[in-house]
Amino acid sequence: MMRSKLLIGVLLTALAPGLPAQNAAGSSQGKTLTLEQCRQMAVQANKALRQAETRVEMAGYDRKIAQANYFPNISAKGTYQYTPGDFSFIGEEQSALLNSLGTHVQGQFDGFMQGLTTAIMSNPAAAAEYMGSPMWQTVLGALSQADVSTLLNHIGQEIDGALHPEIEHVFIGAVSLQQPLFMGGKIVNANRVARLAEELAHAQYDKEYQEVLAGVDEAYWQIVSVAGKKKLAEGYCDLLEQMLTDVQASVAAGVATESDALTIKVKANEAQMLRTKATGGLSLAKMLLCKQIGLPLDSDITLADESLDAIPAPGTPADKPLQAVLDDRPETRCLDLAAQIYDGKARMARADMLPKVALTANYLVSNPNMQHGFQREWGGRFNAGVLVSVPIFHGTEALQKTRKAKAEASLYRSRYDDACQMIELQLAQLRRQGEEAAERLQMAESNLESAEENLRAATVGFEAGVVDAHTALAAQTAWLQAHSEYLDAGVELQMNATLLRKAQGAYTQAQ
Repeated sequence: MMRSKLLIGVLLTALAPGLPAQNAAGSSQGKTLTLEQCRQMAVQANKALRQAETRVEMAGYDRKIAQANYFPNISAKGTYQYTPGDFSFIGEEQSALLNSLGTHVQGQFDGFMQGLTTAIMSNPAAAAEYMGSPMWQTVLGALSQADVSTLLNHIGQEIDGALHPEIEHVFIGAVSLQQPLFMGGKIVNANRVARLAEELAHAQYDKEYQEVLAGVDEAYWQIVSVAGKKKLAEGYCDLLEQMLTDVQASVAAGVATESDALTIKVKANEAQMLRTKATGGLSLAKMLLCKQIGLPLDSDITLADESLDAIPAPGTPADKPLQAVLDDRPETRCLDLAAQIYDGKARMARADMLPKVALTANYLVSNPNMQHGFQREWGGRFNAGVLVSVPIFHGTEALQKTRKAKAEASLYRSRYDDACQMIELQLAQLRRQGEEAAERLQMAESNLESAEENLRAATVGFEAGVVDAHTALAAQTAWLQAHSEYLDAGVELQMNATLLRKAQGAYTQAQ
């Protein structure tokens, strides 16, 4: 009866190792997650991915900023200026002459009249003709009594006041327009660089996205592997404990030795230690996955493939031409875009050495009115023109910037060539490793079948009393190792498929 129970326990462990985990999963109160759900949760929770999205958004703003340089720049400005003291367009001597203009003119006129009278009186004939004429007496009397000093002084003072404008308080406003016509190609190349930078940000997002998915896949299948080994350890531990109980009964009945019981007890202790390690390893693996998918580290989760008896065969990605792989890999796209960006920067630096042409237009208003003798009123005027700027010499700065940008573009092209060679080598290596992993899985499956048959034969022999406990334990250990290797081979094949998809750029962007 004891050995019949032992045989039933061995067969249950060998043929249905998934039963304990299925019962445990059925009683679990946690979430059951598929691989696709884990991927989606990781994409939503990953902070580095959110930062990459923000960089894409920022690059889009930079592109729009660059586009704004095509449009005219219109600005309005206003200023108030306080200038204490007087302002004059003439000197003090000229100002004094203007203020006494009438006095000077009147003095010269009086001198002229006196000279005229003297000249007439010195000539008797003229004196008799003119001085005896009532008309000339009236004219000479009117001229001698004429007073122009007051009027001319007033006019001179007004002219002097106009030449001393009041500009103590000055208000100026201007509306300006500047439209670039030719900037040496700098605006065109700046827009091209901005578009390339936005594509670069998208490529960097794709790279981060692939890293997230590959990391989730690795953590997911690692949990499946550890969970399978935990099931093996639990079944192996239960079997040894049952075997120890039966052997101890046989020792008590005198049909087994104490050495057999001690041997089984040592193996049972090793199995308990193995179960403890597997339990701790599964807990840590789930904590890592919880961190990646944005759940609390102590969340109780169960994976959809956790209770499987064998790791499912992955869908091997179809081989792609090398050029298609290089076009899809975000790393090579980043390097290629970086080289193009520095080519654009070289053209932008070269544009600094070329002439620049812009259309300008301005409308200026001021108080005092500069068009009407600085009168205390508002007045404005419009002007338009073409601005031409020709750089002549600035220490070869633009030339050195151009050379530096060309050197950086050459550097990234060299990195691109190196990356292409490394990717080609990586693809060949991963494909070879995939073939080896598939072969190891077939060998592990064959070894597992042999180990199960060996375990069955050893159990029957132990039951019949022709096989000792050491041989039965060796068969159990071999079966455990074969099953563990079978799980490892399945996980290795899954991870190889994951790495191959990533190497071929097969992960699609979910943005």
